[in-house]
Amino acid sequence: MIGSFERGDLETWRYGSAYAASASDPSRVLRDAKAVVCVAVAYGAEPPPNRPPLTGRVSNYAWPQDYHATLRGLLLELASTIDAYAGAPATKIACDTAPLAERARAAQAGVGWIGKHTNLISPAAGSYVFLGEIVTTVPLAADPPVKKSCGSCARCVAACPTGALRGDYTIDARRCISDLVQRTGPIPRAMRPLVGDWVWGCDLCQIVCPPTQQAAGSRLSPFGAPAHESAYPDLIALLHLKSAEYRRRYRRSAIGWRGAAVLRRNAAIVLGNLLDRAAVPDLSRALGSDPHPMVRGAAAWALGRIASPPALEALRAAARTESDADVLSEISSASRGNVEPPPERSPLEPM
Repeated sequence: MIGSFERGDLETWRYGSAYAASASDPSRVLRDAKAVVCVAVAYGAEPPPNRPPLTGRVSNYAWPQDYHATLRGLLLELASTIDAYAGAPATKIACDTAPLAERARAAQAGVGWIGKHTNLISPAAGSYVFLGEIVTTVPLAADPPVKKSCGSCARCVAACPTGALRGDYTIDARRCISDLVQRTGPIPRAMRPLVGDWVWGCDLCQIVCPPTQQAAGSRLSPFGAPAHESAYPDLIALLHLKSAEYRRRYRRSAIGWRGAAVLRRNAAIVLGNLLDRAAVPDLSRALGSDPHPMVRGAAAWALGRIASPPALEALRAAARTESDADVLSEISSASRGNVEPPPERSPLEPM
């Protein structure tokens, strides 16, 4: 059987066998580690009603202020209890701060089970949970794993528009929308229509997950209800987002680490998918003046998707002044209609 590393599933995450070895060894986090305490904190709120026009979607986990700070506080509080029991410092916390196979360890610890969407599913909260760990030198007794699985359910597999989920509890991260919209380079042209209206992350596989749906009414979370702007950001505003405004608005959120150009690119792609001619003037402006070639290329693609007379004229005008070879290629493709089939899997990569 060919594994995820051999297939290249995780190449965009830069995970390899060395990372896997490190993530499997808690002593790399804390010397003489004897146990790992796994913590899951629910976060899934309901989206605000009455979505405004020309807005994109943001994944549920990125609606509140940066969850790392809240989760770290909870972990430190629990770790201090363990330190007091040990009579000396005996812990180190991890919250996306060190290589640690957190989902696998959480499943071993009985926090939940790994679903076919590859997320951990908590019996109490579903898959909308943040995970954190406390590595300790105190030898704690292990909890039994949860004896559950997804059985024959494959709703998440069917819901994924890019085919990233194989149904065998593995994911091809190269096709995952959440991965695509967080890349710092251009999104492959054939994958752009499949991104839909997501400007950051994607929740499609979790929205349809039955245990997650069933837990919605009973989920307790320390995170408040989202504002419209957090869940449904204005696409025109994102398209023209400056770095200073990006830092002010997102530095304390889970979006505040990739840079403004990534969001501007994503906004352009979503506008192209919405096919709303009202966006043509702003896309034309982005094509002509955005400082980042990646954003100009995405704007060209979006104008080609809309293909109204003003959109096509903007492409012709940009072709006369653009000097970047990659952007010129985008303009040429957009002028021809952006016809490109999605990439197919190899025979070794079953759905």
